Amino acid sequence: MAERFYRITVGGVLTDRLAAAFEPLRLAGVEEGRTALSGVCTDSAALYGVLDRIRDLGLELLEVESSDVVPQTLCRVRQPSPW
Repeated sequence: MAERFYRITVGGVLTDRLAAAFEPLRLAGVEEGRTALSGVCTDSAALYGVLDRIRDLGLELLEVESSDVVPQTLCRVRQPSPW
């Protein structure tokens, strides 16, 4: 699986501390009792890790969106490997 951008919406309002548990995704917004997390998952294992945490915390999964295009606001600069 190639690197993809994801936006995952869960029911409820997550605190910044709880949202930090969903690396590599970041808190993208909260509205009307829903929290959106977004970011790039490098492979399916990373995505399933996030989904497992949602399940383990008893959160309601409302929506999963994916795209092979990363929004410009989330583009990251890759550091060259020292190796």
